Amino acid sequence: MDLGNRIRNLRNKNNLTLEELASRCELTKGFLSQLERNLTQPSITTLEDICEALGITMSKFFEEEANEKIVFSADDAFVDEKELSITNWIVPNAQKNEMEPIILELKPNGESQLIYPHEGEEFGYVLSGKVTIYFEHDEKGIVVKKNEAFYINGDKEHFLRNDSMNNAKVLWVCTPPIF
Repeated sequence: MDLGNRIRNLRNKNNLTLEELASRCELTKGFLSQLERNLTQPSITTLEDICEALGITMSKFFEEEANEKIVFSADDAFVDEKELSITNWIVPNAQKNEMEPIILELKPNGESQLIYPHEGEEFGYVLSGKVTIYFEHDEKGIVVKKNEAFYINGDKEHFLRNDSMNNAKVLWVCTPPIF
């Protein structure tokens, strides 16, 4: 483990200067600078003092930070195929996140699930074809074509439908996750 880099990252995360951390640990600024550049190693007692000043336990200090996955491929997606629609959950376990993206493919006359009123917002981008957004008590709907986007508040019941004779594909993002 790169002790010096870990100390520097934690110090910066706590918005502390070398001088401030040194003062809290009763160490010199020069000694801390050498630690952060891995030119010297701290004793266990000194490292305990540094961890305490940084508000972290020794066990947390030595925990390896898990590399959170940020890039997803088609292999990561979960696909739900129905007769007139295909829903691709493109980010696994997105319900734990602030937003949830899907790619919705609608065959002619295909519909999305009914989205009930929720506290949140939705964004959609039509990748191919066209879809119509239908809101509660609105039989006309709003048509969104290829390369057009929609951004709506989730305060009304709504759904998407493909009223055309061609397939449609939409990137649809909702916050908070509801799909």
